[in-house]
Amino acid sequence: MDKSTSLKQKWEFLIKILSKQFADGEELDLDGVIYLIGVQELGQGYRQFKKDEKVNLMHIAICKLLEPYGYYEFDFFDDDGWPHYKMVTELPNLKPGEQSVLMKEAIVNYFDVLDFFN
Repeated sequence: MDKSTSLKQKWEFLIKILSKQFADGEELDLDGVIYLIGVQELGQGYRQFKKDEKVNLMHIAICKLLEPYGYYEFDFFDDDGWPHYKMVTELPNLKPGEQSVLMKEAIVNYFDVLDFFN
């Protein structure tokens, strides 16, 4: 895929590949992709996570995804190896559709940096 490929096309390609690899072919949704990014960013591999850990994984992913936009900044790793971020700038008040577009764009950018689309 080249730079002119649209966000929608990249998102659909990403969902197709990740769903095949991690969801037994069922289509992942936005939250599912965020969760996978959280697991990746934690760096401890896949294991059974408790409910509160799943919420924390999603928080890690959101912070990582929004870091390039200037909303969060990495702070430190705790004793258990979990990354912590601090808020740098308040998130804007966005409508749900706008939030979804921002997160999809951030996710596509995250995978772009990893050369996923090449």
